[in-house]
Amino acid sequence: MASTSADKGKSIRFTNDEIKKRDAGNQQIIAYRTLSITVSEKTNEQKDKISKRKSKDKSLVNELTEVSYHKITVDELAQQYGTSVERGLDKEQIDKRVALYGKNAISPPPSNLLRKLIGYFFGGFCSLLWFASIICWISWQPLGNPNPSPVNLALAVILMMVVFLQAFFNAWQDWSTSRVMSSINNMLPTNCKVVRDGKVLTLDAGQLVPGDIVQIKMGDKIPADMRLVKVTDDLKFDRSVLTGEADAIPGSVDCTDENPLETHNLAMMGTHCVNGSATGCIISIGDNTMMGKIARFTLDDHATRTILQYEILRFVIIIACLSLSVGAICIITWAAWLRVDHPDYLSLPNALIDVISVIVAFVPEGMPVAVTLCLTLIARRMQKANVLCKVLTTVETLGCVNVLCSDKTGTLTENKMFVSDVSILDEEISAQVARDQIVAHGESKSGLVRSLGLLQAGAAICNGAKFDEADADKKSVLQMATIGDATDSAILKFAATVNPTLTVESIRSQANPVYEIPFNSKNKWMLTICQPASKGMCSVLNADTTADISTKDWVLFCKGAPDVIMARCRSIMLPDGSVADLTDKRREALESLQKRWANDGKRVLLLAYRPIKSHDMPSESSTSSTKFAGWATEMNQDLTIVGLLAIVDPPRPETLQTVQTCRNAGIRFYMVTGDFPLTAAAIARQVGIFTTTRPHTVNDLDSQLDIKQVEQYVPVDPMAQQEPMTEDEEKSSGATVAHYSSKQSLLLSGQDILTLNDTMWEQVCQYQEIVFARTSPDQKLRVVKEFQKRDNVVAVTGDGVNDAPALKAANVGVAIATGSDVAIEAADMVLLDKFSSIVDAVENGRLVFDNLKKVIAYLLPAGSWSELWPVVVNIFLGSPQTMSSFQMIVICVLTDLLPSLAIMMEKPEADLLERQPRRPKNDRLVNGRLLCQAYLFIGLMEMLSSMFMFYYFMSQNGLPPSKVFLSFENLNSPNGYMGYTADEITSLVNTAQSVYFVNLVICQWGNVLSTRTRRLSLTQASPLWGKNKNWYLFGAMCASLAIALIILYVPVFNVYLGTSPIPVQYWFISFGWAALIMVADELRKLCVRKFPRGPIARMAW
Repeated sequence: MASTSADKGKSIRFTNDEIKKRDAGNQQIIAYRTLSITVSEKTNEQKDKISKRKSKDKSLVNELTEVSYHKITVDELAQQYGTSVERGLDKEQIDKRVALYGKNAISPPPSNLLRKLIGYFFGGFCSLLWFASIICWISWQPLGNPNPSPVNLALAVILMMVVFLQAFFNAWQDWSTSRVMSSINNMLPTNCKVVRDGKVLTLDAGQLVPGDIVQIKMGDKIPADMRLVKVTDDLKFDRSVLTGEADAIPGSVDCTDENPLETHNLAMMGTHCVNGSATGCIISIGDNTMMGKIARFTLDDHATRTILQYEILRFVIIIACLSLSVGAICIITWAAWLRVDHPDYLSLPNALIDVISVIVAFVPEGMPVAVTLCLTLIARRMQKANVLCKVLTTVETLGCVNVLCSDKTGTLTENKMFVSDVSILDEEISAQVARDQIVAHGESKSGLVRSLGLLQAGAAICNGAKFDEADADKKSVLQMATIGDATDSAILKFAATVNPTLTVESIRSQANPVYEIPFNSKNKWMLTICQPASKGMCSVLNADTTADISTKDWVLFCKGAPDVIMARCRSIMLPDGSVADLTDKRREALESLQKRWANDGKRVLLLAYRPIKSHDMPSESSTSSTKFAGWATEMNQDLTIVGLLAIVDPPRPETLQTVQTCRNAGIRFYMVTGDFPLTAAAIARQVGIFTTTRPHTVNDLDSQLDIKQVEQYVPVDPMAQQEPMTEDEEKSSGATVAHYSSKQSLLLSGQDILTLNDTMWEQVCQYQEIVFARTSPDQKLRVVKEFQKRDNVVAVTGDGVNDAPALKAANVGVAIATGSDVAIEAADMVLLDKFSSIVDAVENGRLVFDNLKKVIAYLLPAGSWSELWPVVVNIFLGSPQTMSSFQMIVICVLTDLLPSLAIMMEKPEADLLERQPRRPKNDRLVNGRLLCQAYLFIGLMEMLSSMFMFYYFMSQNGLPPSKVFLSFENLNSPNGYMGYTADEITSLVNTAQSVYFVNLVICQWGNVLSTRTRRLSLTQASPLWGKNKNWYLFGAMCASLAIALIILYVPVFNVYLGTSPIPVQYWFISFGWAALIMVADELRKLCVRKFPRGPIARMAW
């Protein structure tokens, strides 16, 4: 181990396979990004102005600007943390610090168990049902004394059972979502090597305390934030999990930047050591680490309701207001009229039970259970499509998304770099063509072949990657894993495949290494000096026949950024193998090619070399000396350019189609990345995010424009049924409305975002194609907030910790399964496989909304409307209640539940991905048109037919409607009525109520077959065959029939809950009413299809 202070100028080059998974890829990717921009700005501000304000709740930025542990020396660090670099902490110190700091673990989010329990038992309709149950208890006793009615007690118990059933399903839903993943403690490695009392121990990472001395090596995951005190020359870290940086970062002992996120002498928890080894002093553990702070930042925001939760809450409020209003009217009517004029008709307990019946009638008790189970079914369906839903209610929200902000690294691209093209001056050829040239003309030793041979040798020698020996048995080198930097790995595989007769191992075995300066993000080049060990290698290196390289000579190779190395070059190799001066014209040709490749999203590297004769060699033979390092740096001049290499990180194969599908679905697809604007724009063009070659920039935004005059983006929906806006409507909107689908593009950097004011943001939010480049986590969050502020529903996809704040704030956060645990924790959904899975998620999100509307439209006619009128006729028309409260609950919770679940299995009626996203503020889950369909169309038919069946049965048994209506207390007289005894009247009423109940159950069969489609006829979308088949419907209908039979024909229900068997003919009459409902709705759908702009179509739900 050696301190970097003795090896200034040296950097690193090696990484392992982990880099390939997280590497951002293909261009001159910035070395340091994300939050560091904000911290650097804050640091500069503090140099000019010292803030006197102190706050306990310091922002993350303020905390980072105040730390100093990276600036002090190693001795000062050891003194500050009371530790020894050589011996570590002693037992007494460890015991005290464990008690003081606790375990090295990031705290999970608070569970809020009490709040959850309150929500389980009192959320939604449960509060109304609790109120109803309490009233039933009171009506039983004491108000029911001295003859309490057991029916009231039974009703109270049943209502409580319904509450507990709903609470169970709420708790089950919450449990099923919370168990999906554990917290971000999985970021910690299991074990690490710690120096304590002078001994090296292997301990669990959770036992670390500040001041511990930890040893790390290549492949280790950093267990806590640490300050490096000893490093090897080749030490390198992959910080992409925290910062999204494409390239690994070199480690050092000395501070390289005042910003703790920029300096190289800190290793942060959750990052990886991808090369070399080091010793560090733990400075922060658990929540105080950078990982913990960012995790806390994502958890600070209080949970907000999803769009679906708002819709259900709105529906609950509507139903609650209606039920309480009608209940109040009923109790007032009883108190002001019935209690005075008909004191023996309804006692106070019975009046209260009538009010409870109103509540039971209005509240579709089975809807919360149906919604929960329906969402669970959709979530399981999405899981089969490799989409894991952590929060069920966000499934529907994804169907409303009209803006999708996607990270690039690991999301849109594969993270698999390869060399796509090479160039010898202006001879530009693909990597495959280069191979073909060598294979076809290798024996002739033509000039181009010699130049390509030298390029291959330089790519193999000046390279920090190597093949994993564990994959040596694989036939193709392209399938072999590599150990090293992703860029070097791509060049290594190029060197291994471009010439089948000359392997990388052969080249390296014939080129003895002399000296190396690894790639440095500051220098932006790598230098290697080697000595040819054979005449064959000399032949390869003598591409320029005038070079005359022998086994006594050395050869210097330099590889790196073209704009840096080109200044060190004096000559260039031509395609014919000769060497010529590097003239301005030739320099311009290279620069033009570099720019063109960069615009194509390719990372460009230049390879140069210089033969070193024996008389130019240094007198100092020790390559580890400072003098030798100085000589090598001096020799890195007057180089000869061998050629250029273009490296790409290809987009995922499905990305282009995914972007196009999202566009067709009305979703604006944006890229939010940490890459440079040029690279980001190039990748955006490759994946279809940009469809123009010259995107607008911040200079095209007018900072002085009146915000009301900003042209608004209004997408054109080819499937829309609505009339176009009139000129008066456009004027009344307060803004100029543009009906367009043009492909305007905008390219903004993180620095541009800092300059935007409100009117500029208003303009930004109207673009259809945007790339936000070099953005920090705060800026990603700002982008999300700005679009949300303008009533957009935003989804964010990402995989890094730096994406977590935006994932948390988005309406739907979508993480990648291969990403960081912090991102997965912050997200609502996780893509387990391909990025294209998000298309299935959007489609299912839209389908769940359509099917939920159908479920509600199915539940309301029988479970609400047709249950209200029995109470109304009882109070206002003096008739017995045509259906008992118990039967109402049976319909809501039992007979209607399974058919509602079957509706959720329905396939889409039309291509859901060809329509515009739902507008949450306009396209409501429950609106006036749906209520008209449920109450005034289907509900009215069900209610009238059931009322007819009740009074028809009574009439057939000698009690015509004229004798039943306005009978009030006479029908309930202990002395009987119309020649019937009181017990016979009770039996008749119970049977008639059961007839009403059966009719509703059977009519719901017609309702479910009608409601399953909103516009297509039963023949166009048959439930028996075709793409819309749904055999679950028939199983659910049979199940509801079985429940009805049990309720009516099991004696215990007859005795205690007043049900009764009914004559057979009344079953068959009900099937006729069900058929009538189906025919009526088929005629309505026919009118909607034939006259899409007619009055019936405008009223269609």
